[in-house]
Amino acid sequence: MTLKKFNFNVNNSIYNYRTGIIETHRGVINTPAFMPVGTQATVKGAFIDDIINTGSQIILSNTYHLMIRPGVDRIASVGGLHEFMNCKLPILTDSGGFQVMSLSKFNKIDREKGAIFQSHIDGKTFLLSPEESIRIQKKLNSDIVMVMDECPKKSNDYKKIKESMELSLYWAERSKNEFGYNPHKALFGIVQGGLFNDLRLKSLNQLIKIDFDGYAIGGLAVGESQKQMFDILDILKNHLPENKPRYLMGVGTPSDILGAVKRGIDMFDCVLPTRSGRTGLAFTWNGKIQIRNSKYKKDNSPLDLNVTKFDINKYSKNYLNHLFNTNEMLASMILTLNNINFYQELMSEIRKNIKNGTFDQFHDKYINLL
Repeated sequence: MTLKKFNFNVNNSIYNYRTGIIETHRGVINTPAFMPVGTQATVKGAFIDDIINTGSQIILSNTYHLMIRPGVDRIASVGGLHEFMNCKLPILTDSGGFQVMSLSKFNKIDREKGAIFQSHIDGKTFLLSPEESIRIQKKLNSDIVMVMDECPKKSNDYKKIKESMELSLYWAERSKNEFGYNPHKALFGIVQGGLFNDLRLKSLNQLIKIDFDGYAIGGLAVGESQKQMFDILDILKNHLPENKPRYLMGVGTPSDILGAVKRGIDMFDCVLPTRSGRTGLAFTWNGKIQIRNSKYKKDNSPLDLNVTKFDINKYSKNYLNHLFNTNEMLASMILTLNNINFYQELMSEIRKNIKNGTFDQFHDKYINLL
C-alpha cells in the first residue's frame, strides 16, 4: 500500500492544516477525510452504495465486534471483509483496544498476554494480544490496520496514564513485528498519554522511532472538553511527521473536526452522524435539527435546501417528524443518509477552502454554528 501526501500546504505560521491524498490499491482517499463507521460490517441504516454516493472514500470496521460475531474465520472464508459486506471502498479496522475498555463485563490487562476479557454478548472469555489483534485484522483483509493499544478511561492519575502509555508502546512494537511487511496494507501507530503533554510527546517520539505508515491520536473524545482536546493537538501538531497521515480517533462533531483540521489532522471517524440519524437529530448547513420536536409537525420545508444528492429534500420536516414519532424504520434511514452526506460535504468544503486559501474564514464562519 502506498501512502503518499501531495498538495501539502500550510496556510499560516501557526496551524498546519493541509490537504493530501492516501493512495491504496482499492482507491484514493482525499484528506482531510471522514470515515463512516461500519462497526459490524455494515453502516447501520444505509446501503453501502449510498455511502459511496455521499462521497465517502473509506469506512471503518471494528475488530472487537467482528471477532465476537460472526467470527473472523467466517469472514475470512469468503475472502475478507470487503467480500463479506460487498464493499469496494478501502477499510480501516481498529484494534479492539477501546472496546476492551468500554464494553467488557470483566477485563484484565496482562503485559505479556494482552487483554483478557468477557464478551458483552454472552460472557465468553477472550484473549486479545497485540499479535492476535494483527492476525485478526489480516484475516479481515482490511487496508489500514491499527496497532493494539490500551485506551484508559479519562484520568488525572499521572502514574496510571504513564503506565498505560508505556504498555501501549510495548504493544505497538509487538504489533509492528507481527504485521511485518505488506505492500498492500498500512499499519498505524496510536499516540496515548491522556491529557499530559510530556507523555503524549514521549509516546509520539517512540512511535516515530518504531516507524509506522501513519499516526493516530487515541484516548481523546473520552470525556475531556473540546479545549482540552485542542490543547493536546496544539502540543502534537509540530511534532507529527509531515509526510504521514494523522488520524484523530473517534472524533467527532462538525466543530471538533473543523478545529482539529486547523491543527493538522487528516482523518476522522465517529458514530455521531449515524447514531444521531437513528435518534432524530439531523445535521444541516444551518445547524442541528431535532426532528422529533413538535414545532416541525406543520413545517413542510425540506431539511436543508443546500442538499441536492439523493433527492432527500422531497421529504418534508413534517413527514420526517411523523416517521420518527411513529417509529418507522424509514425515518432512521433518511436521516442517517442525510447526516453522512452532510459530513462528506463538510469535508469536501474543508478541502476546497484549504486549497483556495480561505480555510480560516470558513472555520470562523462555521465553528460555532455546526
